[in-house]
Amino acid sequence: MRRPISVAGAAVAVAGSVAGLLFLGPGTENHPTANAPRAGAAPDAVALAVATARRRTERYPDDPTVWSGLARAEVEQARVTLDAGRLDAADEALRRSLALQRKDNYAAVTGQGLVANARHEFADGRKFGLSATRMAPDRADGYAVLADAEIQLGDYPAARSAVQRLLDIAPAGAAYSRAAYDLETNGRPKDAAIALGKALESAATADERAFAEARLGDLAWNEGAVDRAEWRFRRAVDAVPGHPYGEAGLAKVQAVRGAPAKALDMYRRLVARTPLPQFLAEAVELGGGGERVRGERAALDAQVRLLRASGGPVDPHLALYVADHGDPEVAVRLMRGEWKRARSVIVADALGWALHRAGRDAEAVGYARQAARTGWGNALFRYHRGAIEHALGLPEGDRHLREALALNPHFSPYHAPLATRMLKQKPQQKPQQKPQQKNRQN
Repeated sequence: MRRPISVAGAAVAVAGSVAGLLFLGPGTENHPTANAPRAGAAPDAVALAVATARRRTERYPDDPTVWSGLARAEVEQARVTLDAGRLDAADEALRRSLALQRKDNYAAVTGQGLVANARHEFADGRKFGLSATRMAPDRADGYAVLADAEIQLGDYPAARSAVQRLLDIAPAGAAYSRAAYDLETNGRPKDAAIALGKALESAATADERAFAEARLGDLAWNEGAVDRAEWRFRRAVDAVPGHPYGEAGLAKVQAVRGAPAKALDMYRRLVARTPLPQFLAEAVELGGGGERVRGERAALDAQVRLLRASGGPVDPHLALYVADHGDPEVAVRLMRGEWKRARSVIVADALGWALHRAGRDAEAVGYARQAARTGWGNALFRYHRGAIEHALGLPEGDRHLREALALNPHFSPYHAPLATRMLKQKPQQKPQQKPQQKNRQN
């Protein structure tokens, strides 16, 4: 049985709620010896790239760069297939590369950083990123690895410095997409859209264009601009037919347009190809968590069982699903483990919500406030915080609920109606619970 890999180990898909690391965007440098696929590549293209990279190692077994190239292709296959076993294959390829060239092997060190980040070993990712940037201060890959690690560790100023250096060295899609994420996370969506526009202008492949279009669609969606979001998502799918984030965006648009059955059918076709927790959970929300989405719930439950058995990295989408539709105590345990590895606002939000659903609002509110520390105008974060404060009887709860609906009235087919309902209720005072000003560090 293959071990699942969390998308959050490789992307920051800012698609309405939370996300993971590999969706930060295209890679930084071309590696022709590896034929590594670009972000958004189809599974068949990824498998072909791995096969090509393996043939190169057979032809040039003493070339350390060829082995590093194979490692990169294996990491991409792990991301696309959700099979963490491919990371073991990447490790083996990197060991071969380092055995051939122990000193100044930049490609292998950045490859180690990619693997560490994919495994949510972000402290190691930071270490390898720093090592790579010291080894080659004027090469881009090390700064991309470093930025991704710092984001997940919650050190946003350090991440911004790495992104700025990446922009200075290689002002292309990888740099602009990371800059866009930094800008959006820090409450500057208009500037984020400008950065993504630059990523689109500099796109060299259809995959890069589709990525930028899908992210622009996410930005529009998060602002409640449904027409603009639909246009961007369609452009993503036009660039790369079947682009998963473009397809998911179009499904959300169909639901808002009054065609939930069509939207659910779109999700089912999507998860048959790409069973990411985000897409499965969005389908469950659309179906109201009931019998209509039994198959999607079964798939998510299976992923939870595997995760609990393996103790691997946690995709926050999966934890939020468990908190809302499963056992909240399980969600708390999962996110406490993830909090030891990562301190991003995304992880803080998911842990806070899991604690709320488990009835621990006094502790939950501290994490909800941690999630707000960068000023990200994220409607789901704002809703989570408002619901927790509402449960505590705090007056700011209703304000945050209203802000969530004002940011994006369609932020969730499941939670947006609940926010509206809460605003019609009088908050329940809970004097036995006192909000904590500081998080308990777990």
